[in-house]
Amino acid sequence: MQQETPVHDRTRFVADRLRRFRLEHLGRARYRSTVPLQVRAWEVPGEPVPFDEAVTRDYTPFPVGAGHASAWGRPWGTVWFHATGTVPPAWRDVPGTRVEVVVDLGFTADNPGFQTEATAWSPQGTIIKGIEPRNAHVPVTGDDVDLYLEAAANPRIAEHGWFVPTPLGDPATAGTDPLYSLQQVDIGLLDETVWELEQDLFVLEGWLDRLDPESARHTTIVSGIEDALDVLDPRDLTGTAGPARERLAPALAAPATASAHRVVATGHAHIDSAWLWPVRETVRKCARTFSNVLALAEEDPTLRFSCSSAQQYQWIRDGYPELWSRLRAAVAAGTFVPVGGMWVESDTNMPGGEALARQLVEGKRFFLDELGVEPMEVWLPDSFGYTAALPQLVRASGSRWFLTQKISWNDTNRMPHHTFQWEGLDGTRVFTHFPPVDTYNSVLSPEELDRAQRQYREKGRAGTSLVPFGYGDGGGGPNREMLAAARRQADLEGAPRVRVGTSAEFFAEAEAEYADPPVWSGELYLEYHRGTYTSQARTKQGNRRCEHLLREAELWAATATVRTGAEYPAADLRRLWQLVLLQQFHDILPGSSIAWVHQDAERNYAAVSAELETIVSGALAALAGDGDGVLHANAGPFDRDGAPALGIGTAAAPAAAEPAVTRTDDGWRIANDRLSVLVGDDGRVHALHDLAADRAVLAPGETAGLHLFGDIPNEWDAWDVDRHYRRMEIALPPAKSVDEVPRGVRAVVGFGDSTVTTEYTLAPGGRSLEVTVHAEWHERQKLLKLAFPLDVHAERATSEIQFGHLHRPLHANTSWDAARFETCAHRFVHVGEPGYGVALANDATYGHDVTRSAREGARGTTAGTTTWLRASVLRAPQFPDPQADSGSHTLHYSLTPGAEIPDAVREGYRMNLPVREVRGSGPVEPLVTVDGDGVVVEAVKLADDGSGDVVVRLYEAYGNRADARIGTGFDCSGAVETDLLERPLEGPEALSDGLRLRLRPFQISTLRLRRG
Repeated sequence: MQQETPVHDRTRFVADRLRRFRLEHLGRARYRSTVPLQVRAWEVPGEPVPFDEAVTRDYTPFPVGAGHASAWGRPWGTVWFHATGTVPPAWRDVPGTRVEVVVDLGFTADNPGFQTEATAWSPQGTIIKGIEPRNAHVPVTGDDVDLYLEAAANPRIAEHGWFVPTPLGDPATAGTDPLYSLQQVDIGLLDETVWELEQDLFVLEGWLDRLDPESARHTTIVSGIEDALDVLDPRDLTGTAGPARERLAPALAAPATASAHRVVATGHAHIDSAWLWPVRETVRKCARTFSNVLALAEEDPTLRFSCSSAQQYQWIRDGYPELWSRLRAAVAAGTFVPVGGMWVESDTNMPGGEALARQLVEGKRFFLDELGVEPMEVWLPDSFGYTAALPQLVRASGSRWFLTQKISWNDTNRMPHHTFQWEGLDGTRVFTHFPPVDTYNSVLSPEELDRAQRQYREKGRAGTSLVPFGYGDGGGGPNREMLAAARRQADLEGAPRVRVGTSAEFFAEAEAEYADPPVWSGELYLEYHRGTYTSQARTKQGNRRCEHLLREAELWAATATVRTGAEYPAADLRRLWQLVLLQQFHDILPGSSIAWVHQDAERNYAAVSAELETIVSGALAALAGDGDGVLHANAGPFDRDGAPALGIGTAAAPAAAEPAVTRTDDGWRIANDRLSVLVGDDGRVHALHDLAADRAVLAPGETAGLHLFGDIPNEWDAWDVDRHYRRMEIALPPAKSVDEVPRGVRAVVGFGDSTVTTEYTLAPGGRSLEVTVHAEWHERQKLLKLAFPLDVHAERATSEIQFGHLHRPLHANTSWDAARFETCAHRFVHVGEPGYGVALANDATYGHDVTRSAREGARGTTAGTTTWLRASVLRAPQFPDPQADSGSHTLHYSLTPGAEIPDAVREGYRMNLPVREVRGSGPVEPLVTVDGDGVVVEAVKLADDGSGDVVVRLYEAYGNRADARIGTGFDCSGAVETDLLERPLEGPEALSDGLRLRLRPFQISTLRLRRG
């Protein structure tokens, strides 16, 4: 028998009474009255058009709230609505009210930013503000209403979840049926007292659900709400809202305790630069959100809005000059606050070292040049893990702090700290905060603020955390309701003390109160979204190729300028860098966007590649001069094929014999003077012998080659590879054919709807087995890996990251180790045992897994250890792009037996920076030479300030201390070490004894060499 609730416990009854009152009466009373506006419409036949063009078109009457007749908006289409009318005379100058236009484009209750939105324009072409589901009003200042609504029919891509395929992400398959129905375009008379009552109840009801039911505070709130409900008359909310607020006032006036947690709340709108919408729509999302912020700041000057991504500011500058003017004024006033200092909120796992540096350089330079500010924090709340190279880059850019949020998504472990020193690969530390509120889209609800104060892990040592608040992704950013919540919780019993402020104010306060924070060393690995290292292979391949082409273009253009006086294409290079940096946004490069986004990315990469090839060929032609001599241009950091590092040399004659390819009873044998390879008739590698070491490289009884797995993650299709894929291996059939090709063999295997051709070749005298995978890939929810079972007892895998390499253990002793079952590497992964190692290099792959298993011997003994080194070649997720990765792919790998770390570094550069053959009159001396083991040049360019100085960025690559002497092939009048922005460093110079440099392991150094 159910026990009856004692009569004196009124909590549930009061809560239920309030809930019904809110749903049934309160929201309806927000506007005392509404009057429809006259609406006319024009549908844009193609892509969006500017205001000046839209207003010249013919508009036709459009019904509002008329069911099917009010339908509008084919997927990704734009409809301009022209709304006109007059404010009723009786509404003018009514105390306690304001007149607004109220719009409902056909909104759904959930997910603002992931559905339709609109921009409200004045007839003069000024953006007034955005219109979104939870920010759907436009202020009215005169007696007449005349505004244009640029309405975007953005589809609800994730309406059915994160793995259900949808055709809506590609205009070619999205269809033309209208998505929305225009429900309301009215002028309304807002009752400010009723609105304030809503905000009072939002806060108190929220804390009612969070506080201890036995506490006096809880009882006080229950009584206050009950007293307010007693005086509220649903038939006269205008007349009774004031008295109800008086009943609530004591509960809202009770101050916070002296030890209450402190929150710095900063306005925010995390706008993905592309994701479930294309880049062109992000531009409009930024305009809507930024105009919202400016309108809200005029209404409430206490607002502080933190906004990252220089790219998004540039879009506003170039596309909305009037809005840009207002934005600049708000930046100068301290209301609109640039943060982050990066070009976009990029992925940090896959961008190359120089690209990650340029994210900071281009971002900071834009903020300094255009807005006169330099953000001191790097702001990456949503990227899918954070490289151990980042702390050094943050500090080298001149920044002091780092913020992230995404690590709260970990599927296995919780971070032990919320405020800490993050120690990077080289030992550099950066003060870091990880907001305990566990969101970067807070609405400042009691639930969120209570979570922040409960979860904060620095209690007893510090007491302040940051809360970014505002709807992101086009949801409109912060709104007036959020600022009302902040005011009510500024000093409220049971709540943390909330102060609206800036990120920099928070960091300064947190740093001051926490003099000796704990240290987290190494990468911030996200235990989630591991599939993003592999999804959308063409996007990743375009990124890798363009990064290395940019290196080549800068090197050869700088060399041509110094050697021949050719004009340095600084503006073109900067523009191309910025386009590549945009594609590194954390939903583009990771492969987690709709088809439209990746189609754009692939077109952009093709255009960038073509333009860079033109720059490279022009510079090399100027350098090589007239002549028919065969020359090798080597943009890599190591001497190669007769060419010095970073220079042009005479092509060397082959020094070794061609490899022998012979048919045997067991298959095909490929051999040179270093390696012997047996490829069986099944198309797999059955034996690989290191002749120099007289050692079998593969584990006994195992074969190397392709592995196929079922790949059905629990939820996030393009994002996740879940651990259970390993139990879903799909046996591949034997090869359909194995045939000889120059220097090797080709094996063709068919399965499902796909055909994969694998070529195994050896170069004359080469130490590496070259593997080329050509795939006609038409699978769904499959994962293709290239696997090498190695006869080495490796305790760790060494993966290249930006400006160095990272060791990851192969055991699963802890939950942290076990969670790293798929990891990211750049150009190589190395495994080994004392005295012997093996390196796997690639030209476009990032995802890898490395495991270790014991081989069973006689009578239960262990016969040895097999280290499985596998590269993730291709995936086939079905959401958000149902055709992700379908089509043709070619990827290159090399396996180098007997390799140590220096060999792996060299091989990674060799695969990604092939020597170019050119014709000319003779060799060209490098601009820069480096005499020092392990010191690697990453970039050679001319200075950004146009002075003509040569800038060199280099780093220690082997993990050792290094001394190096820098040589110059031009008249150098002096050298200075700089930060990433080429500003001289303060303090002791790193250079001594002329151009001699001493580096610690993995240290980055940027040198500015003045030309005489």
